[in-house]
Amino acid sequence: MNFENSLEYAQQLDQLDPLKSYRDRFLLPSFHKNTVRYFTGNSLGLQPKSCATYIQQELEDWAKWGVEGHFYAKNPWFSYHENLSKMAANIVGALEKEVVITHSLTTNLHLLMVSFFRPEGKRCKILCEAKAFPSDQYALESQLKFHGLSTKEHLIEIHPRTGEELIREEDVLEQIQLHGDEIALIMMGGVNYYTGQLFDMQKITEAGHQVGAIVGWDLAHAAGNIKMNLHDWEVDFAAWCSYKYLNSSPGGVSGLFVHEKHAKRPDLPRFAGWWGHDKEVRFLMEPGFHPMEGAEGWQLSNAPVLGMAAHWASLEIFDEVGMDALCNKRDRLTAYLEFIIRKVSEKYHDRCQLEIITPEDQSKRGAQLSVFIHGGGKPVFDFLTEKGVVADWREPNVIRVAPVPLYNSFEDVYYFGKYLDEAINARV
Repeated sequence: MNFENSLEYAQQLDQLDPLKSYRDRFLLPSFHKNTVRYFTGNSLGLQPKSCATYIQQELEDWAKWGVEGHFYAKNPWFSYHENLSKMAANIVGALEKEVVITHSLTTNLHLLMVSFFRPEGKRCKILCEAKAFPSDQYALESQLKFHGLSTKEHLIEIHPRTGEELIREEDVLEQIQLHGDEIALIMMGGVNYYTGQLFDMQKITEAGHQVGAIVGWDLAHAAGNIKMNLHDWEVDFAAWCSYKYLNSSPGGVSGLFVHEKHAKRPDLPRFAGWWGHDKEVRFLMEPGFHPMEGAEGWQLSNAPVLGMAAHWASLEIFDEVGMDALCNKRDRLTAYLEFIIRKVSEKYHDRCQLEIITPEDQSKRGAQLSVFIHGGGKPVFDFLTEKGVVADWREPNVIRVAPVPLYNSFEDVYYFGKYLDEAINARV
């Protein structure tokens, strides 16, 4: 596509955008003296305007009913999570019974690994990508220690090759084959938080299964960003947060996926709680845990309703738009951002090198570009912040920029480029 670096052209693209009205469904930050250009939906999504209404409904029912709201609220709290399952399943490409909304992301990963990381004999290693999100790194390390294993001997980390930023998928597949009879679990991030690299989850899952390993995914940066088909890919398990691309409140609830092939396996070890117990007899309060069939059997406590209400407000928007339309705009918006950054880079190539370390191939990325500024980028980041650009700084010299299709505009992208140009010009 032949883009132009001008405000008029960006505004024209916005006028032609079939999803342009959805920007008005969100509350845009107003804390800055300048118009805020928000590019951190990969860290915390913006608040849907409907969110307050959804939460207020539960506050009113709490005031009216007290504990009886579990059964008599407009949306009874006893079964509240059931209202979210189908919409969440549509986002990740799953059957409704394979998904439940509950707990937090790392909590869910731990609960799932209790069931699916079962080291035995020689098959006792975990394979993951190097420089995974720190919470995942800590979770994997502690799971190994829980089983009396060490990270040095039992964690296989796949690194980028020397001088490269991205992990080559052939290296992942090679390591799976090389250590096939030693790998108990493959657990990776579907989209790497630092580089924005999207891994071929289907291919890696198939390769893992071929050597007898269980395969799970952290979808924190994929859910609401990437179109997925977890059921068809036969992923064993996955978990994701709801507060990034899914716009569902700071530290909001998490999604959990367990493939239906594991749905009727009460023999799977798990850390149990009463909300995962058979709901038909839950209130008999009898000993002996009988898990619900499917993903619901991994629940512990009753639903955090206010957080789920915020999530419901956002899921309704996703259900209305659909992942196909969302991904179409995502690719156009991200391609325009890439064009703008490269234009600025060309202008200053002899004085300041901007390197987009996110894959150029649109099929290998989502709504994020990570820009490495050689020679020191913090002054550039600070300049952008002063202009009202909300992006994300990662050491040593990376600015992560995420143009989210539901609320970012092409005009936002234009102004990012304008201020980036001004920042580099002021520095050089």
